[in-house]
Amino acid sequence: MSLASPIFLSLLLALGGMLAWKILLRKKQKATLISPQFFYLRKVRTTLRAQTAWLPRALMVFGVAVMIVALARPQEASTKVKRNVEGIDIMIAFDISDSMLIEDMAPVNRLESAKDTIEKFIKGRKTDRIGLVVFSGESYTRVPLTLDYPLLLKSVSEVETSRNIKMGTAIGVALANAVARLKDSTAKSRVVIFLTDGENNSGTIDPETALDIAKGYGVKIYSIGIGRDGEAQLPVVIEDAFGRKIKRYRPMHSKVNEELLGRMASETGGRFWRATTTQSLQTVFQAIDRLEKSKVEVNQYTKYKELFQSVLKWGVMLFLLGFFLQAVAYRRNP
Repeated sequence: MSLASPIFLSLLLALGGMLAWKILLRKKQKATLISPQFFYLRKVRTTLRAQTAWLPRALMVFGVAVMIVALARPQEASTKVKRNVEGIDIMIAFDISDSMLIEDMAPVNRLESAKDTIEKFIKGRKTDRIGLVVFSGESYTRVPLTLDYPLLLKSVSEVETSRNIKMGTAIGVALANAVARLKDSTAKSRVVIFLTDGENNSGTIDPETALDIAKGYGVKIYSIGIGRDGEAQLPVVIEDAFGRKIKRYRPMHSKVNEELLGRMASETGGRFWRATTTQSLQTVFQAIDRLEKSKVEVNQYTKYKELFQSVLKWGVMLFLLGFFLQAVAYRRNP
């Protein structure tokens, strides 16, 4: 509850001052009774009427105080908040080729580093639909655009390297697949976060065609090249004669096509980053998080209900009750 005109409460101070002055003045007045039989007067019992003689005036004073509160216009406010949210649709295209097992993103390999970073990014979003496309020599959609973040996080945590799909790196197919998931979106911003550690060497759609499709639908691409270029050691798990799993390493050449990833970003209004450590990869996703913010408009409406009528009614009733008691039940005869 709030008061529309609290200045009227100052009248309570005036009422309190008048009441205090009246009590002080009454104390200064001394009643005198001369009687030879004072001993017998002490035995006279005080009646209930005499004991409650203060009640009528107290009711009248309290009634006036309540009416003063009514002058301050007590109100009950009900507030409604209307939120208009313009979310962003984001498809994450995630490279799961065998080279993502290279252990150059200490303390883990490229795949685990990317999974951990993507999970943190998803947890930081609130109103955006996010989907997940994975690719190697082929591409498929693990999760379409969704607001079901727990489902999406579970799917990300279960991502493994390409065991059941064709080997290679099909950048064009993966990009086309991600754009296809966004083409019917009505979001104010449609984004592909494209993460890979290699060059296009597979697929039925070349990257140039996929890029033209992305530009045609107005999809922005944030491309990330993960891992270091050059000679690397790819871990391979084999079984020995006793069925024990042993990890071995075989040399392989790893290289990110920076020129292609850079054009994918620049020609669609996005950005390209290189991430060679887990920390730098997390910094990249933090930058994307800052660049792509959902628009949230909050409109607040407050409706006030006047309560002074009921307060005034009680004040008048208390004052009239006190006046009635003083005039009838507590009337003093001359």
